[in-house]
Amino acid sequence: MPQFAFRSSHPDGSARLGWFTTPHGTVETPAFMPVGTHGAVRGLTMEEVHAVGGRMVLANAYHLYLRPGDAHVRALGGLHAFTRWDGPMLTDSGGFQVFSLAKLRTVDEDGVTFRSHLDGALHRYTPEGVMRIERNLGADVIMQLDELIAGGADAPTARAAMERSLRWLERCRVEFERLRVEDPDAPTPAQALFPIVQGGTHAALRRASARAILGAGDWVGVAVGGLSVGEPKPDMHATLEACDAELPRDRPRYLMGVGFPDDLVEGVRRGVDLFDCVAPTRMGRDGTAFTPDGKVQIRRSSFRADRRPLVEGCPCPCCTRYDRAYMRHLFAAGEALGQRLLALHNLAFLHGIMRDARGALADGRFAGWSAAWLARWRADAWGAADPAA
Repeated sequence: MPQFAFRSSHPDGSARLGWFTTPHGTVETPAFMPVGTHGAVRGLTMEEVHAVGGRMVLANAYHLYLRPGDAHVRALGGLHAFTRWDGPMLTDSGGFQVFSLAKLRTVDEDGVTFRSHLDGALHRYTPEGVMRIERNLGADVIMQLDELIAGGADAPTARAAMERSLRWLERCRVEFERLRVEDPDAPTPAQALFPIVQGGTHAALRRASARAILGAGDWVGVAVGGLSVGEPKPDMHATLEACDAELPRDRPRYLMGVGFPDDLVEGVRRGVDLFDCVAPTRMGRDGTAFTPDGKVQIRRSSFRADRRPLVEGCPCPCCTRYDRAYMRHLFAAGEALGQRLLALHNLAFLHGIMRDARGALADGRFAGWSAAWLARWRADAWGAADPAA
């Protein structure tokens, strides 16, 4: 069996079923990847993440480079051994984190100089250095270093960042190939480098980026970055459609940093196979739950004596063992258990959407299922939030 492979079936428009094979297993797609920024999905064990449906997780090269250090992780056996996750794993290059530092970094053609958000120490990020960091960490899929821009950036700004990202991709590719030959004892010897399509919300730039990427190498998969950064959702959808028309159908497509429930369904409609986002766990810790009828804040006073599960039929530990009244109490009392349970619920909810999407695709009913799902989600059946505690 090859180290990496992708096959798909049951196309419905741009949506499709898929199977993405990596050195650490095969992921059925479309799929959502929980985010374990520091090598942990915050507050949860890897066993819990797997139990609610997680099959591939993401970690962040920037954060692990700063603490505990990529060389240290490698010395301890690599990310899989370090985190006790034995399934497929992806590392983001950390480009988003570096570029979000704003006042703490400067960008030039060679790379980025930035100060650590931890202690203010000065660091240098280059495409070659990022490849060495991600080689040490040992994820199955690793991302190029790219230049990110704010949502709504004008075309000249977007073009400059897109073209620099292409130049950096070539440097990443050369170093990636060198390391594959000269560093065969890395924690995961066979890795896949994913390029990132950039270009803001400008369709022509996205098309140009995709074409240049495909002309630069034979990639295992391709990512679409720079979305969900403040642009209107119709603009995100139009951008995905522009990318869909250019990207090959025989490779997995990864939409970076997008993970609200309706965004997953809309993304699958437009040919996306893999998603990631911190939203489900972060919002869970803040008391916001995903339900088929939209988002709901568990602190609402109307839940004070409500003995029903948060979502009827949901298989997560929150919904199978506890009721709304108890969950509201946990948040009112500041108990960490509430945060953990709601984070698990939100992850289970997103994995459930992806499972239902795969089932609808297999049965040839995806178009109708997705339209009905989105209509219910957007109906706002919960009404205005009542956060009273």
